[in-house]
Amino acid sequence: MKSAVQVVTLFASLFVASTGLAGAENIGSVDTAFKLIGPDHKVVVEAYDDPKVNGITCYVSRAKTGGISGGLGLAEDKSEASIACRQVGPISFTGPLKQEEEVFNQSLSILFKKLRIVRMVDQKRNALVYLTYSDKLVDGSPKNSVTAVAVDHTTVIPIK
Repeated sequence: MKSAVQVVTLFASLFVASTGLAGAENIGSVDTAFKLIGPDHKVVVEAYDDPKVNGITCYVSRAKTGGISGGLGLAEDKSEASIACRQVGPISFTGPLKQEEEVFNQSLSILFKKLRIVRMVDQKRNALVYLTYSDKLVDGSPKNSVTAVAVDHTTVIPIK
């Protein structure tokens, strides 16, 4: 019979693997606090390519909890995140965009906390605005970060 720790570890590993966001690419990280047992606390930087806008990548930095609980995927990461989206190639659209749409989300804890990235279209300025924030099943966090990517005036942003 498996021990309770083995069962929890297995569940946490499966949960973290199933909630990971496809398309997130780890760019790098820096340690912020040494932990004797388990991984150190870190700030990680990940890249997300917008799935409906070719040529735009969003870079998100966020805290990642270490230690034993962090190593097992049981820790709750902090709600603080920063975002910078940039044009990294020619901009084209896979189809019309919604005025406001969640384009990425990633689990930050085993207890339903998520980091979310929402794309908004600023038609007046022909720009795409990206907002990052975190939420929980019951209560969210007011901590957020915003960035914008100007689209060349000769390219019309298609809206649904």
